[in-house]
Amino acid sequence: MRAIALALIACTFVQSALAAAVVPEIDPRASLGVVQNWIYNYRTKPDYAHVPAAVRVLFHSQTFKEPENSGIYLGFIAGAIGSNPARAEQLVNSFFPVPPEEEWVIVRAIAYSGLPDWRNLMRKVAPKMPGRRVMIDGYLSGTQPTLMDIPLEETKPGMMDKLRGALTQNPFKKEERKLDTRLSYATHQDLLDILWGYYFATGSRVPIQRIVQMLPWSKSRDTVDKLTIGSMARYTLASYSVRDASLRDYLREELARQTGPVKEPLREVVEAADTVQLGAVRKDAVAAVEELKLKGSDARRNMDFWGQLGVGALALGCVSAAALGQVAVGIPCVIGGSASQGLLSFWEKQQ
Repeated sequence: MRAIALALIACTFVQSALAAAVVPEIDPRASLGVVQNWIYNYRTKPDYAHVPAAVRVLFHSQTFKEPENSGIYLGFIAGAIGSNPARAEQLVNSFFPVPPEEEWVIVRAIAYSGLPDWRNLMRKVAPKMPGRRVMIDGYLSGTQPTLMDIPLEETKPGMMDKLRGALTQNPFKKEERKLDTRLSYATHQDLLDILWGYYFATGSRVPIQRIVQMLPWSKSRDTVDKLTIGSMARYTLASYSVRDASLRDYLREELARQTGPVKEPLREVVEAADTVQLGAVRKDAVAAVEELKLKGSDARRNMDFWGQLGVGALALGCVSAAALGQVAVGIPCVIGGSASQGLLSFWEKQQ
């Protein structure tokens, strides 16, 4: 009888998309599958009242155990917080209690929310997360960037800039806390996932604009990071546009406005979405990664560059799997091996 009762509970949860609360007895794997599908369709039919239940499923399913592979969910939570400023504090409070090791999700989601008054909200909930004081202070002081303040690429000072800084620096002046510029979209693939999650929660064009800016990297032969992220930006834009008419229309409008290095890869995205020909986009990316693997980067033509990436340097991420129609229980978000091997082995399975 107990087994039948549990089955009925699970069926009711699936049929209603999301229950008002998540009970421990529901299989978290089945619940996660429901939430994944719910998140993808959320922008077309916002269901703000059930966001707390969805977030509880994500925490219950240990979705944030690997921070680098949970970007799409973090982005969704950030977008949900930012989408309704009047109820943002109420929404954040509904997430608690949160496992101490996963409180970072709440901190970063608030900072990435885009709320005009996000700092005040951060201060209000800070007492609930004393173990994250350092992280909270980093965002409040401005040493950690918000989502839209993260640069596309890390800015490296030239020789003259270094010399000018050395000559003008006051050795007696107290050192100021500076923005951490090591974080960039060109080196952190999970940021692409976060942008997509934010879009799913809000339908905002702002994250799409940032993803479009990554498209020239799909033609890059400078670094594997940029080539892989650019290729995934191009593929995910094309794949989601096939099933999202409003996104497809927006990209057509953007194509008419664009010039320079963005225009050609964006044209390929629009053409692939209009004709539902995603295979060519996938094969082109695989060929580009293979070429870079064999020849090395334009900057350093040697195999040592490739080896420096290490195992798991750049995972494909959940959103990449989602774009390929692989969002399902039991499908891992991380593909083993280096970034290139993960990209190649994953896409080769789609042939």
